[in-house]
Amino acid sequence: MPDQPDLANQPSAAVLLERHFALADEAATTAFGERFAHAIDSVRSEARGTDHRAFNGLQVQLHGDLGAGKTTLVRATLRALGHAGRVRSPTYTLVEPYAVERPDGELELYHFDLYRFTDPAEWADAGFREYFDSGAICLVEWPQRAGKLLGVPDLVFSLEVDGDGRMLAARAYSESGKACLERC
Repeated sequence: MPDQPDLANQPSAAVLLERHFALADEAATTAFGERFAHAIDSVRSEARGTDHRAFNGLQVQLHGDLGAGKTTLVRATLRALGHAGRVRSPTYTLVEPYAVERPDGELELYHFDLYRFTDPAEWADAGFREYFDSGAICLVEWPQRAGKLLGVPDLVFSLEVDGDGRMLAARAYSESGKACLERC
């Protein structure tokens, strides 16, 4: 089933920054995931060093057809952040939790796959809100399946197949999302 973001499900907030990345192959997708991981670390460190801004986690929504590279991007990000174990697609489990040790403390990440949802109410019934309010990094594949219930994300990564590679359109909707995207 194609992942064409429904206009009704687009974030209602203004885009603070938009960038496009040509990802020629899987190695380029992996390299972008590594840059994104370093950006997360940088933004977290910067937030800890200031009193006026705290890092409250990130919600990253990943759009793209089946096989567009969403899980590949998540896997590369997790590995670059220090996760050495297996990275499973949460297609059946809906969410896979990860905790990685960083120089400034443990970082919790949650990888969601909402592909199997047929109604946004399923997201509410699943009780996932607490994950999004915990200061963690929430990486959400197929976010449109939750309708508007996810709220405004910090970042939206839209992946499209482009020949043998991918085109990544990245949009930031928050200051922390913008700061990450500026560093990618």
